[in-house]
Amino acid sequence: MKKLSFIIILTILLGCGKDEGPGYQEPYDPNDDDPVIPLTDEELLDLTQQETFKYFWDYAESNSGAARERYHTDEPSNSQNVVTTGGSGFGLMAILVGIERGYITRAEGFNRLSQILDFFEGADRFHGVWPHWLNGTNGNVIPFSPQDNGGDLVETAFLAQGLICVNEYFKNGSAEEMALSQQADVLWKGIEWDWYTQNQNALYWHWSPTDGFAINLELQGYNETLIAFILGAASPDYPIPVAAYHEGWANNGSIVSPANQYGIPLILDHAGTGTGPLFWAHYSYLGLDPRNLSDQYANYWDLNVNHTNINYQFCVNNPNNYVDYGPNCWGLTASYSRNTDGSVGYSAHDPENDIGVISPTAAISSIPYTPEKSLAAMHYFYENELMGPAGFYDAFSPHYDWVTERYLAIDQGPEIIMIENHRTGLLWNLFMQNEDVQNGLETLGFSY
Repeated sequence: MKKLSFIIILTILLGCGKDEGPGYQEPYDPNDDDPVIPLTDEELLDLTQQETFKYFWDYAESNSGAARERYHTDEPSNSQNVVTTGGSGFGLMAILVGIERGYITRAEGFNRLSQILDFFEGADRFHGVWPHWLNGTNGNVIPFSPQDNGGDLVETAFLAQGLICVNEYFKNGSAEEMALSQQADVLWKGIEWDWYTQNQNALYWHWSPTDGFAINLELQGYNETLIAFILGAASPDYPIPVAAYHEGWANNGSIVSPANQYGIPLILDHAGTGTGPLFWAHYSYLGLDPRNLSDQYANYWDLNVNHTNINYQFCVNNPNNYVDYGPNCWGLTASYSRNTDGSVGYSAHDPENDIGVISPTAAISSIPYTPEKSLAAMHYFYENELMGPAGFYDAFSPHYDWVTERYLAIDQGPEIIMIENHRTGLLWNLFMQNEDVQNGLETLGFSY
């Protein structure tokens, strides 16, 4: 992903204590010598969701209640107040799962969601668009890079996806809940999608109050950005032109690809990268239901199933001969990574960039597409003691006998959400019942 190439990973990160509140249980201890107790599939799904939920509840940024960019267990942190906009959108959805699963009460969830929405209501916005990072103590932008000190349209789209789910979840509740629903609705509808077109048939990722559109990164080709076009078309007050989707994102139809890998059709050109990391099959589809989604370019269920199976088959074939790669150990996506000197870095892993690092979120978050294969991987992760205090750790390498005891919001969020979508369709149902979303899909020519 082009966006992630800007990240400078900070290797000194502060931990924080956790609140042993409702739903708390002792975290899995990887240093415990007791044998791992085998779990059924359902028990493993229960455990994974409950432990992963803690990232967004126990380890949230303390002032805002929103999602911290990262949490490290292995060393002190100096970024405990860095809030991630996109990860907070995932967190909103995770809290709804927490309510439904009984990890927290509805009242507790309502109070935390109110805290988060109040924070984003008062935080820095740039033509209605939030930045990639915010300071949780005051809502001020934290620059992601020298020219990325303003609005981040894609991160904002991920937040909006969560806001729409909150809106739908509480819209028929008590008077207080209906007010929260309305607050979420107003927040997402304040996003000025049309400003980020630069008066062209396109969308652009960034705008800076000091540098304008200097980064000039257009949202084009298949990656994680589909949700931005759908919400841009859905916006009642700041809609994008339909041509921005067809001429920009779809590049006048050239997004369609005849290529295949392992005999599996790619369907769309994955931003010129070959296959691409698996988060492309997750981020836009946390609320957007791909099961019956299609337009003139693709059937999006087939697209994501094929993407996942190509990623899986690459790991099974294991052309680089990494230890343990196979049917039970697979999953390449953007995550923490292992540098050649053994230090911790960051990389968008995929079949074209395979360095021996497996990211659990890749297989876990793909469970709607490949349930049996994803569960086999989850059992492997569990039996190899990769469960930490906030779910499965972000990345590991059997080949190098390496595990990073760290977490990223954008990796933990899709796990709990996509497991829930696989089990009940909760977030898909909430998002897809929104009338503005339906209008946006129909405007762009989708059937669903």
